[in-house]
Amino acid sequence: MTRDGSVSVNLVTGETTYPSDRTPEQDYSTSGDAAGAAGKAVDRAELHREQAAAKKKRRKQRRAYREGEAAAGRPSSRLQFSEADQAKPELQGAIRKSDKAADRLDAARDAIPNKSPGKPHTNPLSRPIQEAGAAIHGKVREVEQENSGVQSGHLGERSFEKAVGYGNRRVQNWRAERKLKPWRDVAKAEQAAVKANADFCYRKAVAENPQLASNPISRLWQKRKLQKQYAAAYRAAGKTAQAGKTAEATAKAAKKTAQESKRTALFLKRHWKGALIVGGIGLLLVMLLGSLQSCSSMFGGGVSNIMASSYLSEDSDMLAAEEAYCAKEDELREYLDTYEATHDYDEYHFDLDEIEHDPYVLISILSAIHEGVFTIDQVQDDLQNLFDKQYILTETVTTETRYRTETRTDSEGNPYTVQVPYTWTICTVTLENFDLSHVPVYMMGEEQLSLYATYMSTLGNRPDLFPSSGYVNKYIDNPPTAWEIPAEYLTDERFNTLITEAEKYLGYPYVWGGSSPSASFDCSGFVSYVLTNSGLCNTGRLGAQGLYNISTPVSDPQPGDLVFFVGTYDTTGVSHVGIYVGDGMMLHCGAPIQYSNLNTSYWQSHFYAYGRPPYN
Repeated sequence: MTRDGSVSVNLVTGETTYPSDRTPEQDYSTSGDAAGAAGKAVDRAELHREQAAAKKKRRKQRRAYREGEAAAGRPSSRLQFSEADQAKPELQGAIRKSDKAADRLDAARDAIPNKSPGKPHTNPLSRPIQEAGAAIHGKVREVEQENSGVQSGHLGERSFEKAVGYGNRRVQNWRAERKLKPWRDVAKAEQAAVKANADFCYRKAVAENPQLASNPISRLWQKRKLQKQYAAAYRAAGKTAQAGKTAEATAKAAKKTAQESKRTALFLKRHWKGALIVGGIGLLLVMLLGSLQSCSSMFGGGVSNIMASSYLSEDSDMLAAEEAYCAKEDELREYLDTYEATHDYDEYHFDLDEIEHDPYVLISILSAIHEGVFTIDQVQDDLQNLFDKQYILTETVTTETRYRTETRTDSEGNPYTVQVPYTWTICTVTLENFDLSHVPVYMMGEEQLSLYATYMSTLGNRPDLFPSSGYVNKYIDNPPTAWEIPAEYLTDERFNTLITEAEKYLGYPYVWGGSSPSASFDCSGFVSYVLTNSGLCNTGRLGAQGLYNISTPVSDPQPGDLVFFVGTYDTTGVSHVGIYVGDGMMLHCGAPIQYSNLNTSYWQSHFYAYGRPPYN
C-alpha cells in the first residue's frame, strides 16, 4: 500500500498498476532544471541592470569632464569696467560681485590638474568572472530544491556577494567623482561668473534707460532675457577662442537689451492707460494669489508674467496677420458662392458652416507659437496651417443612372416611346468650421498651451486692438458678475470643500480640451479637475457625457450636484456641464470660468438634467 492506495507491480515487465480507485497524487514541485533556468534569467537581468547603471554613470562623468574642459578653455569672463561705470554708486555692488565671481573662476581654472582624470579603471576579467559566477549559481539552483540547507546557504552567499559588489561600486564612484571635482568646480564657477556679469549688464542698461527703473512690470522679464543673451554670447566667443570677443558680445547684448527696453517703454507709452489698469489688476492678482496659494502654474512669477501676458508684436504685424487670415476666408467664401457657376454637375447640395473666427484667438495662437513676438513674414506658413485645420471642405460627387422618355418613329411612320438611360451627377459640398479656438489643443504642447491661455485671459492687454470681438464684451466691458454663496450652504462640509477648490479658478479662460490650471480648462475639464483635486470624487478626465454617465439623475438638486446641457454646440449627447451651487445658479467654465444664472432663456432652452456624482 502507498499514499495512492494499493499498487500492483509486475516483476517481469516492471509495469505498475493501481487497483485502488484513489487518484494518484501529482508532484507539483518545481524541477531542478526549471529552477536553474529561472535563476539564470534573474541573475542575467540583475547583471544587465548593474552594467546599464554603470554605463550611465560613466556617461555622466564624461559629460562633467567635457563641460569642465570647455569652461577652462574659454577666454576670461572678467569684465573691464570704465571709469564712468566705476563712479556710478548704483553699479558698485554689481561690479564687486562680478570681480569676485571672476576671481573664483580664475582660481578654479588654476586648480585644474595638468593630467586628465583618465578613463575609469576596468578589470578585463570582470565580465568572464561574472559569467562564470552566473553559471555556477545556476548549477547550484538546479539542486538546491532538494535540500533546504543548501538553499539557505546559497541565499546567504548571494546576499554577501551583492553587498560586497555594492560597496565596491560605491568606492569606485567616489574615487571617480573625487578626480572630477576640479572640472565640476570650474563649470560651476563659470556659471556663477556669467550670471554676475549679466546682472551688471542689466543694471547698466537700467542706468542708461531710466524708464525701466520706474516700470516694475518688465524688470524680471528683461533681466532674464539679458542673462540668456549674455550666456549665449559668452559661449559663442569661447568657440572662436578670441578673448576680446566676450566684451564685444556683452556690449551687443547690453545694446540689444537697451533696444528691447526702449521698445517696451514705447509700448507702455502708446498704451499707458491699459498698462496702468493691467498693472493694478496684476498687483491685486499677485496679492490675492499669494494669499490663496493658487494659480501658481498659470500665473507664477508674479509681476513679470503680467508683461509676458501682453502682445509684444508690432500693431502693423498683428493687424496684417488678421488681414491675411480674413483674405483666406474671403477666398473660400468666393469659391463657395460661385461654385455652381464654376462647376459642371447636374445637381448640387450644400451643407456649409459659417466662415468666421475671432481675431484674439488668432493672435494669441501666433504669439504662443512664437514666444510673444512675431512678424507677418514669420507667420505665413502658420496662417495656412491654422486655416487648413479650422476649415474642412469636402466635395463628394455621386452618379445615378436615370431614364427619360423619348418618342421615335418606326419604319412605317408610326410613333412609339422608349426609356433611354443617362447619367446624372450629384455634387455634395460640406464645409465644417472646426472653430479656431478648438485647434490649439491639437497642435501645442503644454507650455505653448499655457501661453495661449495666458494671452486669452488678458486679451494680450490690448482690448483696443479688435474692439468688435465678442471676447472684449465678455472679459472687459461686461466681465462676469460676482456671486456670494449663502452661508447656510457652506455648512455642508463636502460642498464647502468642493466650492473652495472650484473658486480658485474663477476668471480662467475657456480653452478647448484644457484640463489643468497650467493650460486652463474647458467645461468638462474644469469639473473633472475640481472633483478629483478636491479629493471628493476621483473621476479622472471625463467629457460632459462621461460625467453624466457616472452621475445619478436627481429631480431635487442640492448644492454640489452637477447640471447638464445639450445642443450648446454641434455634438451629440451632453455638450456642457457645470456645478450647481443653489438658488438657480451654477459655477461653470464658460468664457471665462464664472457664475451664471440658470433661469435665463439660453440655459433653459439647452437644459438636460441634474446629476449627483459618486462622491466618496
